[in-house]
This record gives sequence, C-alpha cells and structure tokens, in this order.
Amino acid sequence: MFRSRSLRLALPILLVAGLASTPSRAENKDILQLQVEVQQLQDSVARLQQSNDESMGALKSLIEQTTDAVNKMSITVNGMGLKMQNIQDATATKSEQMSGQIQSLNDSVDELKARLDKIQKSLNDIQSQQQSTAAVIGNLPQGNASPAPTNQPPASAATAPSDSPAAAAPAAATVPAADMYRSAYADYIAAKYPLAASEFSDLIKAYPDDNLSGNAYFYIGEIDSHTKKPSAAIKAYDHLLEHYPDNAKIPAAHLHKAEAMIDAREPDAAIRELRALIQRFPTSPEAAQARTKLITLHAHDAPADN
Repeated sequence: MFRSRSLRLALPILLVAGLASTPSRAENKDILQLQVEVQQLQDSVARLQQSNDESMGALKSLIEQTTDAVNKMSITVNGMGLKMQNIQDATATKSEQMSGQIQSLNDSVDELKARLDKIQKSLNDIQSQQQSTAAVIGNLPQGNASPAPTNQPPASAATAPSDSPAAAAPAAATVPAADMYRSAYADYIAAKYPLAASEFSDLIKAYPDDNLSGNAYFYIGEIDSHTKKPSAAIKAYDHLLEHYPDNAKIPAAHLHKAEAMIDAREPDAAIRELRALIQRFPTSPEAAQARTKLITLHAHDAPADN
C-alpha cells in the first residue's frame, strides 16, 4: 500500500518534470536554428561585401584606365591641333610667297605689254612718217631735177607741214605710259615711296584710261599701307576695283584692301572683303590667303563671343 501511494505521488512529479523539460528542448532547438540562420546571414553579408569590394576594385581600375585614355586622347588632340596650326602657317607662308611671285610675274607681263605698246606706237609713227614722206615726194615736179620754185621752200618739203596730222603727232607726244610706269615701279622697288607715289600720280593724270593707271592705283595703295596710312590705301584700292575691272591686280587689291581694313580696325568690313574675294576668284592664290585670314579673324573673335 505504501508502495502504491509512492507511485501515485511520483507520477505527477514525473509528469511535471517532463512537461518542464519539453519547452526547454524546444527553445534550444529554436535558438540553434536562429544561430544557424544568423550565421548564414553573416556569410551572405560577407560574400556581398566581398563582391562589392571586387566590383569597386574593377570600377576603380576602369576609371583609372578611362582617365589615362582621356589624357592620352587630350595629348593627341593637342598635338593634332599644333600640327594643324603649323600646316596653316606653312600654307599661309607658301601662299604669300606664291602671291608675291605671281604679282612679280604680273608686273613683268605688264612691263612687256607696255614695251609692246611702245614698239607698236613707234611702228605706227614710222609708218605715218613714211606715208607723209611718200605723199610729199609724190607731189614733187616730175621730169627734171631742177630746184624747187622759190615759193615752195625745200626744207618744208622734206617734212609735213606744221598743221598736218603727221607733224602734230610728234609735237603732242609726251612720255609713253610704259616708260612712266617702269620708272615709278623702279622707285617703288627701291623703297623711294614719295617719289614713286608722285610718278604713279603723274601716270594717272597723263593716261587715266590706260590699264597701267590701274596698276598705279594699286601701288599707291601699297605705298600708303607701307607708310601706315590704311584709310588712304583703302581709297586707292577702291579706285582700282571700281574703274579698272579687267586689271590683273584685282584679286590682290581685294586682299590688300582687307588687310588695310584690319589695320584700320574694321574687322567686319575686312571679313566682307575677304568673302567677296573668295566668291569672285575662288581658285586664286589670294583666295587661299583670304581663307586663312578668315580663320584667324574668327579665332580672334571667338573669346569675345563667349
């Protein structure tokens, strides 16, 4: 009986103990599961951090490579710009040299034309004199060699009367335009500018319609440019451009007029003049120089536009 009572008392105790131990085991299992999950989360975070570090390293390396490439590209572009500038300078120099050679050639051609005109004029004078002489001889008495009557002086028979066209031509003749031009041009080349300007002006007064007078206006403009009188040079070039449209120095006059406008602080007018030159004579050496000067003028104007 005592034993039965003991069993009845022990059963509740064991039941309570069992019930108490069951939650403890469950809690331990939950804690272990939570620890496992926390560990897994930490591993994921570590892997993510490692991946981020690797990505940042790759990105940093890419940025460095891009920076190096940009720097190299900048150096290359600067080098290309310097080469382009050198090419433009060389082209401008060659164009100026070629323009000077062409101008000298034009001057030589003008001189040759002037000489030919002079020779032609001399031939015409000789022919006129021969015709006058033949006419006088034809009017002489035929059939004897007796002296001429006293009322017809022999001395005047050898030449035309003073009022005849043949005699009037030598009397009215002045220095030929070619000789005046050659003398003035020689003084211009020798830098005797006041004397050359005076001689060119005399040529213009004596032969205003001669094409050499157009050349004279051009060199008067050159003299004014050399002596720092751009406004006067512009007027001289304008006179050539307006009154001698067939003159060979028209392209050079456009170019040098634009340069005088630049010296006179008229860049907008200079740009218009250069564009007019390019439009009228697109393949001329002066047009090549005009294009280079336009680039220079726009480059100088660029900072003011910003």
